[in-house]
Amino acid sequence: MKILALDIATKTGWKTETASGVWDLKPNRGESEGMRVVRFKSKVKELIDMEGITLIAYERPAGMHKASIMVASELVGVLKALCVEKKIQLACYSASEIKKFATGKGNAGKPEMVKAAQDLGFSPKDDNEADAIHLYNLAFKDLGK
Repeated sequence: MKILALDIATKTGWKTETASGVWDLKPNRGESEGMRVVRFKSKVKELIDMEGITLIAYERPAGMHKASIMVASELVGVLKALCVEKKIQLACYSASEIKKFATGKGNAGKPEMVKAAQDLGFSPKDDNEADAIHLYNLAFKDLGK
């Protein structure tokens, strides 16, 4: 099973078997908000094709900020449509499930998530990449048979 893990937001953390990173999907000056969707879809398709992805695990949109939930939900919709088109399975996890898996605490903060990734030998650029690393490991443990 080839997994792509995504911590979906304007700064999307991602992890595959061979690499990880962060995509900054913020529209540039003069671009429409729709460019975030175009960039996201393009980058996900590129990884699917390069890595032969068969399962995508993502963090369920949640939180207190309506604007960020709307952005993440829009991107999840694009992801679902792409997965139907490419016949790729989806798995969804809550933030607390990922945090509990990574640190033993369902309410771990961003610094704790980064440290937990570092303890595994990774050097995440930020908490988005750290979340994707833990999400990848959780999905692999849970579904990667």
